[in-house]
Amino acid sequence: MEFFSSATEGASCRPGDGSLVNLSGKADSEGIPTHFLIEAAVCLPSKEIMSDAALLTTPLHSLHIELGAKMVAFGGYDMPVQYKTGVMAEHKHTRAAAGLFDVSHMGQLRLVGAQASAALETLVPVDVIDLGMFKQRYALFTNETGGILDDLMIARRPDDLFVVVNAGCKVADIAYLQARIGSQCQVIPMPERALLALQGPLAVTALARLNPAVAALTFMTGGFFELDGIATFLTRSGYTGEDGFEISVAGDQAENLARKLLQQPEVLPIGLGARDSLRLEAGLCLYGHDINIDTSPIEASLSWAIQKVRRPGGARAGGYPGAAVIEAQLAQGPARKRVGLISSERMPVREGAQLVAADGCPLGIVTSGTLGPSVNQPVAIAYLRAEHANIGAQVFALVRDKRTPMTVTAMPFTPNRYIRN
Repeated sequence: MEFFSSATEGASCRPGDGSLVNLSGKADSEGIPTHFLIEAAVCLPSKEIMSDAALLTTPLHSLHIELGAKMVAFGGYDMPVQYKTGVMAEHKHTRAAAGLFDVSHMGQLRLVGAQASAALETLVPVDVIDLGMFKQRYALFTNETGGILDDLMIARRPDDLFVVVNAGCKVADIAYLQARIGSQCQVIPMPERALLALQGPLAVTALARLNPAVAALTFMTGGFFELDGIATFLTRSGYTGEDGFEISVAGDQAENLARKLLQQPEVLPIGLGARDSLRLEAGLCLYGHDINIDTSPIEASLSWAIQKVRRPGGARAGGYPGAAVIEAQLAQGPARKRVGLISSERMPVREGAQLVAADGCPLGIVTSGTLGPSVNQPVAIAYLRAEHANIGAQVFALVRDKRTPMTVTAMPFTPNRYIRN
C-alpha cells in the first residue's frame, strides 16, 4: 500500500496506482525516468482513461509547480514524479534526513457507528474489534476467491474508524463499503482532507519543532495534534521503511503546513519516483503490481496481517470474503510465494521479467524491480513456486534474452527503522 505496506492497482477494473522507476540513468527528453508508467485511470475501463485535461489536482499542486516538480498523471491526479535534484538524490535524502511527500490523492474516509468495527470485519481478515484507541492496523479487502481487492490502513479514534485506501481504488472502495456495510454504519468520504507524509530518520526532529508532543508516538500509533497552530490527525507510520509520519490535514491548510515543514533544515520535497524505490527497498507491496485480485494474502507473504483471533480456532475466525481459500492456504501453504530477489550483476530486473530454473523451467515472475540506491545493487519482488522460494535459492531472470542470476533473499532489502517503543 502507498500508506504503509503495499499499498498502494492493476488487474480487472483496478488499474495501476503507479509503477517502477528506472534508476539506470535513462530518461526521456524531459528527464523523467522512462520506466515510470503514467497511469491516470481511477478504476475505469481502458477506454475511459482520463485525459490530461481531466486530471485532478491536490491542494499542493501549485506548490509542486513552484518547486519545479516534473508532473505526471498518477492515480487520476497530476502528481510530482521528481523535483530538481532528481530521483536518486531524493531517495538518498529521505534515507539520511527527512522527505516530504504529497499523498493527498489517496482516499480518506470515516466509518461511524457502534457497529462499524464488526461490520468492517466482515470485509477484512484482520482484527478490527480489538484495535486499541489511537492504534493503527494494516488490512486487506478480499474477494470470494481469496484475492486482494485493495490494501488499506485503519486507525481507531474516539468517534470513528479512520480509513485510508489507495488512490486508484478509492472510488470503488467507497462504493463497496457503502454497498456492503452502509446499512450498519455511516461511510463518510473525506475529499476535503489532504494527506502529507514526512519520512526519514530526522522526520521526528523536524516535526517536533511544530509540536514536541509528536515525539512520544510510536510506530502504528496516532493522535490529534496542532502543528504550529494547524489542526491535524497524524500517525507514526509510512511507506519507506523509515521512521516517519502520515499527516491528515484540512485541504485549505495543506499548503501552509507543507511550507512550514519545508522550512525545516532536514526536509526536502520528494516525488513519486523516490517513493517507489524507497518502498521497494523496504520490501513493501504496491497494489496492482505485487498484490492484486489474483493474489491471496498468504501467497503475498502477508499472513502476519491476519491476527490469531481471525484464524481457524480463533474467537472470530472466518466470516470475510474468501475465508475458506485463505484458511486452507494457512494450513497447507500456498503454491507460490512472494519473495525478495537480489543480484550481484548491475542490470536491473524489471516488472514482468520471467523467472526460470537452471534448466529453463518456468518458476515465476517479477512484480517490482529496480537498482536499489541504498543497497547499490539490483533488487526485485517476485512470485516463485513455493518449492523454489527458500532463502538462498538461485533462479534466473530473463532480461533482454539474457539469463541474469538472482538469489532469493529476505526482505526488507535495507533495514526498517520504525520506532516501536
